[in-house]
Amino acid sequence: MLDALTVAVAVTALALTAWCGFAAYRDQPTKDWHFIGMAVVSLLALAQLVVGIVQLSRGERPEQGMTIFIAYLIGAFFAVPAAGFLSLTERTRWGSVTVAAGAVVLAVLEVRLYDIWGN
Repeated sequence: MLDALTVAVAVTALALTAWCGFAAYRDQPTKDWHFIGMAVVSLLALAQLVVGIVQLSRGERPEQGMTIFIAYLIGAFFAVPAAGFLSLTERTRWGSVTVAAGAVVLAVLEVRLYDIWGN
């Protein structure tokens, strides 16, 4: 895996966590600009998914197993979009909390992906 991309995804996910957490603190639902932030984080996660699949197709293998690595890659890709979709159904501060929680999950998944790959 590309270490820089993993760090970029984790850092942007934590920035999204802080941003949506602050919105929740101010009793605000997710707004359009939060969805733009979610799109940026999701695009980075998509890039990571593509890089991971390309590396697997080139014959590189993670230390802790390919199946678990692919499962974590897919889970990392869907963490923020799923939280964003749920925030659309909850147009209160709890929608912002949901996105913040989904972004924290993504950051934790990034740490785990790094461990699985074996850097």
